[in-house]
Amino acid sequence: MKKQNQSEDKGISMSKTTIETVGKDNRESVMKRAGFIAILYALSMLIQNAVFAVTGAPGYGDPINLVYTYHAKNQGALSIAFGLEMTNMVLLLFFIATLHSLVKRRNGLGEDWSRLAMIAGSALSVLFALTIASHIAVVLAAAVLSEPNTAFQMIWQLHAATFALSLPALGLTFIGTALAAHASGLIKQWQKLFGILGGIFPILAGIGNLAIAGGSSIIYLGVMGLFMWILWLLIIGVRFIRG
Repeated sequence: MKKQNQSEDKGISMSKTTIETVGKDNRESVMKRAGFIAILYALSMLIQNAVFAVTGAPGYGDPINLVYTYHAKNQGALSIAFGLEMTNMVLLLFFIATLHSLVKRRNGLGEDWSRLAMIAGSALSVLFALTIASHIAVVLAAAVLSEPNTAFQMIWQLHAATFALSLPALGLTFIGTALAAHASGLIKQWQKLFGILGGIFPILAGIGNLAIAGGSSIIYLGVMGLFMWILWLLIIGVRFIRG
């Protein structure tokens, strides 16, 4: 009877060890997947912004004639940038969902922050989609108009306003993911602080959404936060892949 109990205890111990090993392997697999998604998402955004930079995209405060000329002459390049937005949206949603799954697998530490990141990230994907949709309308209008009119200018300002309103969602997504990842022991302290700082910039910029739509340089706060978001994704992506 004693031998049977010892055999059963040994079997239970082996089962626990097997479960723990499988669980660890699953967590590492999810972490690596999150890392690859983060890097792909960051690279997609970099390419998209590089297209805008190389083609000399106008700012929201530039004369409307310059805006019209740019969009009339760069429809091919802009179609690439617009197409990448679909990739960005899919990768963003996959990233925040995968991070949430990873946080839950680590005893749920940071789960509340992860939920914030999921909500804010979902709002961000919608607002970025609206930003690109209004930008597409600008391009289509430039293709048929012989010169910019009031309606063209209004669409351009709508595009600027939508981008400005997306900035707080970007900031909350950034802060939520950084705090969730740190609470779960996935990133270092400085990476958390970098994420919080990077998230504050677009939130502050979003307060001045009316000014941004009118061409204010406040937008550069938001742009700074966006590029800090891209850099942070690359950094933690590499960290996740390395385990």
